[in-house]
Amino acid sequence: MIADINDAQGSAMDGCTARLQQTRFHWLVTGSAGFIGSHLVQALLELDQTVTSIDNFSTGHHANLQEITAAVGPDRARSHRFIEGDICDLALCQRATDKVDFILHQAALGSVPRSLDEPITANRSNVDGFLNILVASRDAGVRRVIYAASSAVYGDYAGLPKNEQTIGRPLSPYAATKYINELYAGVFARCYGLSSIGLRYFNVFGARQDWKGPYSAVIPRWIRAMLYGEPVIVNGDGESTRDFCYVKDVVQANLLAATTSERSALNDVFNVAVGRRTSLIQLLSVLRCLLAELGIAYARSEPIHAPPRAGDVRHSQADISKAIAALRYEPRYELSQGLREALPWFVRNLTPEALSNPF
Repeated sequence: MIADINDAQGSAMDGCTARLQQTRFHWLVTGSAGFIGSHLVQALLELDQTVTSIDNFSTGHHANLQEITAAVGPDRARSHRFIEGDICDLALCQRATDKVDFILHQAALGSVPRSLDEPITANRSNVDGFLNILVASRDAGVRRVIYAASSAVYGDYAGLPKNEQTIGRPLSPYAATKYINELYAGVFARCYGLSSIGLRYFNVFGARQDWKGPYSAVIPRWIRAMLYGEPVIVNGDGESTRDFCYVKDVVQANLLAATTSERSALNDVFNVAVGRRTSLIQLLSVLRCLLAELGIAYARSEPIHAPPRAGDVRHSQADISKAIAALRYEPRYELSQGLREALPWFVRNLTPEALSNPF
């Protein structure tokens, strides 16, 4: 049994941190060379946990693993065993889950546009790979699987804020794969007793987020454009809204979900966000102000509007009351706070030298 971490004074996350500092568990993080996965590995190592991780570098980067080592130091880095491989390889998943207590499953092809271009590839990674993780977890007796679900499952449901009980029809292959993940997790709970919790991420941002290529997210893509005086391309009229969530709040949600003793939270899904909407035009204004604070010149021209992207939802805002009640999740970063903390990383890594030798 996992001890109750929520009796400690202070926030649930303070209690979680105190508990993990006293007890070492073995964790598996999939997608560890990616944006969110690398932050999870770093947080676990900073808490003196034992970590195995997997990545095939289809979207992850060696530089993210190097940043983990630099951040935690060589002594703590020795508690990290990295496996280069693909979660679509069941035998590899079975080796990686040996003697693992908790799994934080982040590996996926996470782009709506890419899933529209490559639906078979998206299904292979996001569905077949996830099924392999579930099978390996069942066979290894893993205590709990925490998996990256997605706000994309809300699809064409227009109601706001989005609550976990009501979803619409998927608008992309990516959304369909993430909904299938939730269905499979429920089946494995009922048929095999495998405990899991799904975290429906909204628009996560932060350091190490990829800025390259046609599938990059809006925040890193715009930061790069503004730093280089290039046009800022806004898909649609700019009035679409998103619930932007800083990556450190996503780390918090994962650790709380993995260690919660609240039985009612098991085999369920939770929104992970801040619970507020920001339009794309508002986002552009915030980025400009924060770059100005750093004394950095940027493009002041009006944004260039392009057609809306296929598969994108018009408005997105999370109801996080369920995560607050069951997981005691407490987002600590508003959009501007998270951007202020993350921007120095982007400025440092988006120099001409960095771009000429990417990752």
